[in-house]
This record gives sequence, C-alpha cells and structure tokens, in this order.
Amino acid sequence: MIKKMLNNVFAVFVITIVLAIVIPLPTQLVDFLLIINVSLAVIILLMTMYVKETLEFSIFPTVLLITTVFRLALSISTLRLILQNAAPPPTGEGVAAAGQVIATYGRFVMGGNAVVGFVVFIIIVITNFLVITKGSERVSEVAARFTLDAMPGKQMAIDADLNTGAITDEEAKARRVKVQREADFFGAMDGATKFVKGDAIMSIITALVALIAGGIIGLVMFDMEFGTVLDTYFLLTVGDGLSSMIPALMISTATGMVVTRAGTENSFNFDVRKQFTQNPTIMYITGLTILALMMLPGFPWPILLLIGIALICFGYAISRNQKRQQLEMALASEQAMMDEMEALPGNGSAGEESYYRNIDNVFKLLNVEQIEMEFGYSLLHLVDEKSGGSTIERVVLFRKQFAQEMGMVFPSVRMRNNPEINPNQYLIKIKGEEITRGEILTDHYLAIDNGDVVNHVEGIDTIEPAFGIPARWISEDKKVVADVAGYTLIDPVSVMITHLSEIVRKHCHEVLSRQDVKTMVDNMKESNPAVVEDLIPNIVSIGYLQKVLCMLLKEGVPIRDMETILEALAENIASLKDIDIAVEYVRQALKRTITRKFAEANSLRVITLDPRIEDTIIANVKKSDKGSFLSLDPDVIQQIMGVTGAEVEKVKDVIPQVIILTSPIVRVYFKKLTDQFVPGVVVLSYNEIDSVVQIQSIGNIAMA
Repeated sequence: MIKKMLNNVFAVFVITIVLAIVIPLPTQLVDFLLIINVSLAVIILLMTMYVKETLEFSIFPTVLLITTVFRLALSISTLRLILQNAAPPPTGEGVAAAGQVIATYGRFVMGGNAVVGFVVFIIIVITNFLVITKGSERVSEVAARFTLDAMPGKQMAIDADLNTGAITDEEAKARRVKVQREADFFGAMDGATKFVKGDAIMSIITALVALIAGGIIGLVMFDMEFGTVLDTYFLLTVGDGLSSMIPALMISTATGMVVTRAGTENSFNFDVRKQFTQNPTIMYITGLTILALMMLPGFPWPILLLIGIALICFGYAISRNQKRQQLEMALASEQAMMDEMEALPGNGSAGEESYYRNIDNVFKLLNVEQIEMEFGYSLLHLVDEKSGGSTIERVVLFRKQFAQEMGMVFPSVRMRNNPEINPNQYLIKIKGEEITRGEILTDHYLAIDNGDVVNHVEGIDTIEPAFGIPARWISEDKKVVADVAGYTLIDPVSVMITHLSEIVRKHCHEVLSRQDVKTMVDNMKESNPAVVEDLIPNIVSIGYLQKVLCMLLKEGVPIRDMETILEALAENIASLKDIDIAVEYVRQALKRTITRKFAEANSLRVITLDPRIEDTIIANVKKSDKGSFLSLDPDVIQQIMGVTGAEVEKVKDVIPQVIILTSPIVRVYFKKLTDQFVPGVVVLSYNEIDSVVQIQSIGNIAMA
C-alpha cells in the first residue's frame, strides 16, 4: 500500500499544484510550500553540479515545467494573501498576512529602507531575466541545433566501430539509443528554457501588480498613510518576489549549467578542481598582478597583499603537487619495467644461469609467436586493464567477429613493451617479423574527412595507418567542434585495432596451422561425420586441406562453410593432384559466399578481360607431374600487366574494390600475375558469381 502511494505521489503533487492556482491556501501552508520550493531549487542546482553527463538528469526539462508551475501557483497564492489580508490591524493582519517567510524576506532585503530594498529587488529580477535566463535560452537553442546536426556523424562513428569489431551489436544499439536520447534531451531543453524565461517575466509582472494594487488598496480602501503603505505593501511585495525569485535564480543557474556542459565526462566539481590546478604559472602571474596594484594610490593594500600572496602560495602548492605526481609516476614506471625485465631470463636477472640449466627452458627461446604487438612507453596504459585499458578486450571482440565472418579463429595476440621504439609507436609482427608499425597520440582523436567537412578543424596532419587515408589528430577539447563539422572521429584504441584487423585479414593465411585445421575438422565431425570420415585422412590429408584453406583465405574467401568445402573436394577427387584446380572447384562451390562478400545490392561492377588475352594465357599453360603453371614470355607479361594497371587506375577512385572478371580456366593464372604486378585486385571467374547478381562492366583490359 505504501509503495503504491509513493508511486503516485508525484502525480498527486502536480494536481495539487494546479489546484493551488485557484483554491486559496492558508498562511501556514503557504509558508510550508515556500520552504519546499527553496529546498527543491537547492536539490536541482546541486544535482546539475554533480552529474557527469546530461543524460543522468534526463527528466530535467519536465522538472523545469513542474517547478515553474509550482512557483506560479505560490506567487498567485501569496499575492492573494497580500491583497486580501494585508490591511493594518484591526481591519487586517498587516505584514504577517502573507506568512513569516515572505515577511522575513522583505525585512532582510529592505534593511529598514523601502526604496533601497526595492531597488535591490529590481536589480535581482532583471539580472535573472537578462543575464542568466536569456543566456541559457540561447545556449539551449545552439546546443539543440548542433546536437541534431552531429547525429549523422555520430551514427557513422558507431557503424565504423561496429565494423571493426570495437563494439558488439548490443553496445552499438545502446550507443545509438544514447545519441537519440541526447537529441531528444537538448530538443526538450530548447523548449523548457522558454518556461524559465516566462517565469522570470511573471515574477516582474507579479511584483508590479502587488505593488500597484497594494498601494491602491492601502491608500483608497483603508485610508492608510503613504509611509504605512511602503512599510506594508512594499515589504510584502519584495518578500513575495524574493520567495519565488531566489528559487527561480537557482533553477535558472542549474539550467545554464546543464546546457553549457560540453567536452567532459566528469562532474562540475571535479572539472573545476582539475582544470584550475593544471598550470601554476597562471597563479603566479595573477598574484604578481594583484600585488602590482598596491602601487596605485587609494587601493586597500592590506587586501591586495593578502590576496596576492595567497595566489602565489596556491601556485607554489600546485607546482609541488605536480612534481610529486610526476616523480611517483616515474618511479612506478621504472619499477614496473625493472620487474618485467627481471622476470625475463636473459636480461641480467640473478637467476638466469640456474634458469637455463633446465634444457626445457632453452627450448622456449625457439618459440615464435604467431601474432605480436609491441608498444612504446606512452601506450602501455592502453593495454593495462588495471589502468582502464581496453585494447585486450577489443582484440577479443575482433577475434569473435573475424571468426563469424571468415570462419577462422586467429591465435592469441602477444602484447609486450618495447622500450627501443618511439613512446607513441606500436609494432605488429607476424611469426616474429615486423609487418608494420603505427603512431598514435593517446590524448587525441583521429579525425577523418569523408568529403562532407566544410569547416576544417586545426590538428596534426597524419596518415591513417590501416588504409593510408589522410587524417589529422585533434585534441579532446576540439572533439565536439570536429564532430559538428562532419569529421569521423576515431579514438586511439580503435585506430590500433583497425590497423591490427587489416593486418590479420591480409596475413591470416600465414597463421592458419595444421592444428587449427584439425580442430576445425573435429568440430565438423560432430555435425557431419560422414563427409569427414569419407574424405579425411584417406583421400585428403590435413596438410592438403590446410593448403586449400590458406589459398582461400589469401584471396579473402571465408572458410566458414567447411561442409561445402569438403564436399567440393570429394566431388572432384580427380583434380586433387593439381591443387590450384582443386581450389577453383571449391571456389565455384562457394559462389554464394563469394558473391555476398564482393557484391553490393545484388550488383557487381567489374573490369572484364579481353578474350584475346585469355587465349594467350591458355595457350601458354604448361602441365607437369606436380600441376600446371604459366609459361609466358616476359615481354607479353609486361604488356598485359601494363594495360591491366592502367585500367585499374581509371576505376579505383570510382569503386571501393577493383574486381576483374575472367573465364574459370584463366582466373588462377591471371590472379598470380596480378599479385606480383598489381596487388590488391580481386580476380573472379564467371562460375563464382551467383546468377541472381547483375554484372556491370565498367572497363575492359585489352592490348592494342
């Protein structure tokens, strides 16, 4: 029963507020509600200071509406009490008619002088209306417009993270919902600030009505002296105005704080403490400036001396604290590196000799990691999970996505520190050899111009390491500006993971071991034992199957459909001697997979190969005991590859992936030529394309 009452208490509260506009309220209840009004204002102001992001207080626009109506109802109730009961005794109750809260407000501000008190009250009202309320309204309008304009860019960034495996589908959905909620919030705030503006206007109108009507009532109806009218109605008018204006001022300030929060993920108190203590030089200069003012005659030098010395001492304290933190970080890093070095035999550890007396430990030196990443000193915190690093988690997510996409589980990535490289660099190695390296700035975002950017944002020009796209590093304080300008923003960890993902896709055929293939076959045996037992190992060995799978992976063909691959090999046993031909039959069996991989919207834009070139290639195919090979004159090869490269250059800016279409018998030989002279080109045969796909020729390779 109590729980149901609590669930409905806010609905009852809203209805009571609306009824209070019409129904007269007793003085004691008005005092109670005025205190409640102040309490609500303080709570709302403090909440806006402690939330880390605006969506933590997503009901703020609705709260603005309710508190505005609440103050309006209280203003009407107090105005009714003032005008009805504020006659001098014995006719009326005098100043006490409107309650103790209003009378106390009035006496405190008036300070014994009605004119001065009323002027102070007017200044407070105008300040709230012209400064805080107008500013909050303008910022709300701009924030709403910028948030809506930035939605497409944020959606693209989410899609990019999803495609690279940086986030899961659930995380992508949550981020999309968050983007939509932000747009809805700032759109609602744009309208809610109009309530705050209207509340400020009503405070002025209510004060004028109370003053004019009270003066008329006092002078005409009750024949009061002018001084008594000032002491009674002026005091109550100021008290009534302040009783609503002070909470309104707090909530207007809270509104401004909500809509001006940008580029931060911490509470207001944390940001103030952090950002005001970043640079001690500022405090030194400010303190010296204040001390310099002592030279001007007339200034209160004791106050200037006190403040100047306090600022200089504050700057000195900041400087000492920063040096202490830097020293602690350096000592911690040095200790961590020493521990790591001592843990590795061969780096001067005391137990090195005894460690290598065990011959098994010597053999460990011969192990070669399949995939490695080495990091400079500045990037270690991105890998350390204890420091909040997410690199390992992102690699795990990418391994899952890659397995679902390509049908292969790549091995664990060995991550280690490398003190010999640039602190901001990282290396990617395959089987112990460096494949590539990249450089990132951990406190920046990589901004990529997709062609929609009009207003360029200043940053450090660079090249995106995975795809070689021109980009620039921008600092965190320019993130919102770049997002609104249309840049696609990528965080440093995503840059590394994207680079790693492209390297894994390109070299996955090198790390697929026989043990991996055996594990895949064992899993296949659980669902379809017949095809496995019929083929492996009597007809096709694990080593042969490994070569087939590696050849498919090398050309980007997924091997997830292991059943179709094995059945295609079983149906073409006569061709198994020539592994190139066997792989071609497997590719033709996987035509749906290949079509889905390279076609877009049931359309495939390709470059065709002239029949005369195909006839030339077929005429020069030689066969041997180990298979077939192409024996073509070098000059002819140079001519064919010359026209191929020229045709690829024409279309590579038009389509994302250049595809050359050939006849089935020519594909494998032409692919070997392009791998040497025009790498990165996909070569498909007609038999590898599903019949439902529409083929569009955008070029033709032909010799003059």
